[in-house]
Amino acid sequence: MAAAERSPFVALEVTGRCQLRCTHCYAGSGPAGTHGRMGTADWMTVIDDAAEMGAPLVQFIGGEPTLHPDLGSLVQHALGQGLRVEVYSNLVSVPAGVWPVLAEPGVRLATSYYTPTAAGHDAVTRRRGSHDRTLSGIREARRRGIQVRVGVIQVHEDQDTAGAAAKMRALGAERVRVDRMRAVGRGVRSGEPGVDQLCGRCADGRLAVSPDGDVWPCVFSRWLVIGNVLDRSLSDVDAAAVTVRSLLGAAFSSRWPIYGSGDSGCTPSPCTPIIDGK
Repeated sequence: MAAAERSPFVALEVTGRCQLRCTHCYAGSGPAGTHGRMGTADWMTVIDDAAEMGAPLVQFIGGEPTLHPDLGSLVQHALGQGLRVEVYSNLVSVPAGVWPVLAEPGVRLATSYYTPTAAGHDAVTRRRGSHDRTLSGIREARRRGIQVRVGVIQVHEDQDTAGAAAKMRALGAERVRVDRMRAVGRGVRSGEPGVDQLCGRCADGRLAVSPDGDVWPCVFSRWLVIGNVLDRSLSDVDAAAVTVRSLLGAAFSSRWPIYGSGDSGCTPSPCTPIIDGK
């Protein structure tokens, strides 16, 4: 499919700042992170470009996106462009003024969860009390009628992911999926990140933009910078990514022969965050 005909899902990593320092964080974010070089006007331009490219949805991620002072304005701008929105938050401390924006039609929430015990969850996030705060955030979202999607990330072999998923469903999460930790960012335990950490879908129909404007095929392929939106438009960066996508496609085909056959479920383990556009 030609770049101009594609309708990519776009992840906007609006900040590298986060209240947590999760042991597996693909972005390596934490309290010392920054909002990067991208200003609010720059993000709005990217959102405009994504809409013109036919993106069905934009996802605000981080870091912790609710720490960006203009998240509400950015979400409203995306909605005004006819885009659906997902905000991927740890839900540890959502500002009071952000909740009404999250409750707008066309917006949904996503979060990560680890174990049904506070001790196990907090050991991953490296912040005491984060488990209870996240649960409180999920309950508040459901009280407001906000859709919540949950990714249960398996960080340790003996982790009770089944119990975690059951707890999320009991709290009313609409979609719960268990995924493995990716060896990217703080998730790297040995060696270097590579295509074996990717799901295969970032070869087409995915783009991610960093706080400094760098564009990657997806949030997990951070070593593959294909351009920068501070230098040229998102659509121009996307059009210039043919070589990278070709290399990724070849790598995925060798790993998973079914890749490219038309079956969208072509990989053994889908990415989290994952968006199906529905």
